[in-house]
Amino acid sequence: MQYYFSGFLVSVECYLLSYDQYLAICKPPRYAALMNGRFCLQLTAGSWISGLLASSTTMSLISQLAFCGPSEVDHFLCDTTPVKKLSCSDTSLVDTMTFILASIYTLPPFLLSLVSYVCIIATILRVLSTTGRQKAFSTCFSHLIVVTLFYGALIIVYVLPDTDTLRVLNKVFSVFYTILTPMVNPLIYSLRNREAQETLRRAVNPLLIFTGIETVQTTGLCPWGKTRRS
Repeated sequence: MQYYFSGFLVSVECYLLSYDQYLAICKPPRYAALMNGRFCLQLTAGSWISGLLASSTTMSLISQLAFCGPSEVDHFLCDTTPVKKLSCSDTSLVDTMTFILASIYTLPPFLLSLVSYVCIIATILRVLSTTGRQKAFSTCFSHLIVVTLFYGALIIVYVLPDTDTLRVLNKVFSVFYTILTPMVNPLIYSLRNREAQETLRRAVNPLLIFTGIETVQTTGLCPWGKTRRS
């Protein structure tokens, strides 16, 4: 069950986010018209159905393997590579299908995201203000780092050949797309937003006052970037 749902959710995320991001960045004037309610439903349903098919296919192939070794998976989650290591039958079909599906679900969305960021960078370079250009590049590169970590880790784990070196590092790269990127996504996409910062400030300030922690500095900037005096 863990293997099935983790593979399903990763597959859905790869396509759903990349295409929405592409429309928002590369075709902003037509975004509201293209991303209407009907298309949102179709995009969501298509992503979910394709994720179910991909996860069901690999799950059915793995369930047909014979297991005669130890019953402990050498990983922090149930994944393809550590499960295959426990099998004493031929895993070539599983390897081939995993490579095909991983290529389909990672390479096209990753390239689509790269096209989006190329459009962003081209727009930033036309900005005359140095300050505006620096702020835009700061936001752009933080987003690009997260996208690269997410898709790069998936490509390394599932698309590249299963060598001894990559097998040892499998756990490390799996942390990137299962734990690291979900943790930093709110920081990059939400907490840098002014409205989100204001909401967080209103939520945290009463708690800090209740616990006796001084929330307002005498001079300078408070943690949310506004100059305040006691």
